[in-house]
Amino acid sequence: MKAYYYDNLPGDQRLPHEDPGTAPLTPAELSAVGVLYYRISELSGVDALAAERGYKNRDEITVSPERMGDAYEAKVKMFFDEHLHEDEEIRYIRDGRGYFDVRDKGDRWVRIALEKDDLIILPAGIYHRFTTDESNYVQAMRLFKEEPKWTPLNRSEELDQNPYRKEYVSQFLA
Repeated sequence: MKAYYYDNLPGDQRLPHEDPGTAPLTPAELSAVGVLYYRISELSGVDALAAERGYKNRDEITVSPERMGDAYEAKVKMFFDEHLHEDEEIRYIRDGRGYFDVRDKGDRWVRIALEKDDLIILPAGIYHRFTTDESNYVQAMRLFKEEPKWTPLNRSEELDQNPYRKEYVSQFLA
């Protein structure tokens, strides 16, 4: 895992976009905005974390042109729209590489580069987005506390009044 400020320059979203004028962020700095990071090399470690946090269900997704065909480009663009979820988003990278972008306390983009054996937990209510890197391939396990669901709510002024967003803001941004 490597976390750093996103440079906000136009161009291919799948490139690193590292802001050269800033230092990388630590896992402790990410946790200040509610993002938890783990490096887990064995599935038994994921199982232990799932039991500890009450994740009852899981599935796997492969994001690649080969697996998704013509839908790949549209899916990656959809994942890259800034959004939130009303439950935690937990992803364990089984193979490949990708980026989660989150907002810091100053509303700046932080890019989190993930690869095999990285696990990230995003709290409910955090604005974020996802993209593969230039390899166009990531295989991830998704963990859920209840039945698997993935409902993105795209960022808007109205969404700032969402109770999950308000709870996130009061807990991590206030």
